Amino acid sequence: MLLNYQYRMYPDTNQKLEFNEWLRICQYWYNLQLGERFTWWQENNLQLKSFPWWKELFPSLFDTKPDYYNQKAQLPTIKQDLKKVWHSGELLDFKTVPSQTLQDVSKRVDLAFSRFLKGDSNGKKSGKPRFKNAASFRTIKIEGQAVTIERVEKDWLFLSISKLAGWLKVRLHRPLPDGFVLKNILITKKADGWYTTVALDDPTVPVFNRDEVVPTWDNSLGMDAVLHENDYLATSDGEKLPSLKSFRKSQGKLAKVQGRKATKKKGSAKRRKLTNREAREHQRIARSRKDHAYKTAHKIVRTGKKVFFHEDLNLRGLTKRNKAKKDDNGTFIANGQSAKSGLNKSWLDAGFGHFFTTLDYIASKAGAVVVRVNPAYTSMVLSYRDEIIFTDTSIRTYFDPKELLVVDRDINASINIKRLGLGLFPSIKSLLGKVVFKTTATASTRTEILEILRKLDTASQNCVDGMPEAHSEQLAVTVR
Repeated sequence: MLLNYQYRMYPDTNQKLEFNEWLRICQYWYNLQLGERFTWWQENNLQLKSFPWWKELFPSLFDTKPDYYNQKAQLPTIKQDLKKVWHSGELLDFKTVPSQTLQDVSKRVDLAFSRFLKGDSNGKKSGKPRFKNAASFRTIKIEGQAVTIERVEKDWLFLSISKLAGWLKVRLHRPLPDGFVLKNILITKKADGWYTTVALDDPTVPVFNRDEVVPTWDNSLGMDAVLHENDYLATSDGEKLPSLKSFRKSQGKLAKVQGRKATKKKGSAKRRKLTNREAREHQRIARSRKDHAYKTAHKIVRTGKKVFFHEDLNLRGLTKRNKAKKDDNGTFIANGQSAKSGLNKSWLDAGFGHFFTTLDYIASKAGAVVVRVNPAYTSMVLSYRDEIIFTDTSIRTYFDPKELLVVDRDINASINIKRLGLGLFPSIKSLLGKVVFKTTATASTRTEILEILRKLDTASQNCVDGMPEAHSEQLAVTVR
């Protein structure tokens, strides 16, 4: 099993200068290789489209095509002398950087470019790779054979890195596990200092096999992304987890710093100071969002379930701007983007994509599985009786006169997601604007669903009864 532990490190002044120089050299090496690939494809793209069998017709093109191996083979030649950057005139010494670190940069370029052209293992293509600046290139990788653990004290770890003067001091906020072997370390420059991510591997720990888990009604849990008021997530067990809204809470302070920064002269010391303060604010927002994701994921995994179903959200589409609208005269008219901008901000602030990735990571270590399902119609159908009830997002609750039951929209949607993951959700199609149920399987889970909803309704009614009379009447009206 492979684990990554991140610690803060405290390099001295000379080590900071060396790390900054390493980052600058790796950034230049990354951009140089990416530029070679772009140049080759721009010059030979027409031949590749015209002749799919271009390897046989143009063998010389195949020999000059930049790839991981021939670009990595340039390093011995580059190391023989100082490399001059043409636009700035600075001289870079590639010999000062560990060789495996430069080779890893070549691998990063090859991976980014191949995902742009061919896609990943699932066939999903990434965007066009970008040239890196100092702000976007902040991490370098050092292999384990170039790192030596010199001493481990109570709260400190001292590392010796090839071509780095002195020992590197690392703060151990949690101890290293026993039996693991050091594979590599990542050195990252952040707004508040330097950090190292230690990759540890233990071959004796077996890798979890996801195929061993068989989902059932008792060992599975459905989750619905709520994004309404202070609710973040609703589960099929009748629980609602609170949201954090880290950016919403900090946007006033962030806007104040950005406004002060805009008034300062570019390149001045005051502007650099405010830039660092702005970066720290963004860092606090990101860290609080990450902390909330881990705490929420741990709370879900501690339920003891083995299969977790969640919505396969199209976050890119949900946060997309509305198309511009024009009248007959060509004048732009209102398209609802002003209202949607606030919704887009809320979606991005919630960070559901990062949360579900974190949940998958934590669940896999606990021997559980996270499954994505298509959420079509799950928020509209009544879970214990296949009927379209929640036709609009403004309908948050529904009182069923037949069952004398108050059904919460979000809890109902999470139960439907669980049914969908288990193959118990009805087959639905929309014909000429009318929703038609083709198949249904509600009877098999009706009893379990009603039991969950009645417990939730009883708990909410007890909460109303325990309040003062004025507050209980107001809440009862809201619920009913």
